[in-house]
Amino acid sequence: MNEQAMVSIVVATYNMAHFIDQTIDSLLCQSWKTIEIIVVDDGSTDNTDEVMSRYKSDGRVSYIKNTNQGQPKAKNCGIQNTHGDYIAFCDADDLWEPDKLVKQMPLFCRPEIGIVYSEVSYIDNNNRRYDKEAPYDRYSGKVTEQLLHKNFVPFGTAVIRRACIEKSGVFDETFQMGIDWDLWLRYSLDWEFDYIEEKTYIYREWPGQMSTNYVGRYKFAIDILEKFAVNYGPRIQKKALRYAWADMYISRGLIYAKNERIVIKPLIDVLHGLSFQPSNFTGWKAIIKILCRWDAK
Repeated sequence: MNEQAMVSIVVATYNMAHFIDQTIDSLLCQSWKTIEIIVVDDGSTDNTDEVMSRYKSDGRVSYIKNTNQGQPKAKNCGIQNTHGDYIAFCDADDLWEPDKLVKQMPLFCRPEIGIVYSEVSYIDNNNRRYDKEAPYDRYSGKVTEQLLHKNFVPFGTAVIRRACIEKSGVFDETFQMGIDWDLWLRYSLDWEFDYIEEKTYIYREWPGQMSTNYVGRYKFAIDILEKFAVNYGPRIQKKALRYAWADMYISRGLIYAKNERIVIKPLIDVLHGLSFQPSNFTGWKAIIKILCRWDAK
């Protein structure tokens, strides 16, 4: 791995003036010195301009001000303005550990590796740090089947070889959520993923985040899986795809039952999931759980 390889870091932001200076400062503190930071402001109405003016004299930081067009367009705008052979992302309220790139970049020594990602730690809106158990298992190598089941790649931890983008494209702008899952699925068909256990990314949890919108998350997840199946179906094992659909609907049913305390709609979802994979034990347990809640009313 060339220690002088340029890494371009894309930061898409919308009304994050209260956090973005911390974000950029964490990126500028990287021990891997050959970086550029492209900040794309997606039409912020707060004082982001004022905060970003502090970085005008730093040649590593570029600031692009756009009208509000949504997260996928903002990230794609950032990609279009990058110059590095490797591209990474950081959300405008998150942070990088100083040695993130030094730890991850050496894994690109094998040409088949397209994406290197890592574990993540957490911070709240008052800058209190903490750790949590990883919600999913992590995988390396050819990971399409595992990705069909769960998006186990924490988005901001990933560094991408530019060749992935040149071959398989940028973010799909028809999706407003889950855009990283769509990207990883497409890239996984032609590239290997690699993973390090170190926590190189600091994810901020605070009230009002888009990630708490489970209704939108599942809507777009279903759209993403359907489009991926239509476009790349011949390259996917049918068994893996059936399992993915089963898990999608069973998981959504359980989430709706838990959060909305309803029965019929979750039950329909779970039964629909079982139609793809009747042997799915989680689905049968979900039916019992939902029905028991109904009986308890």
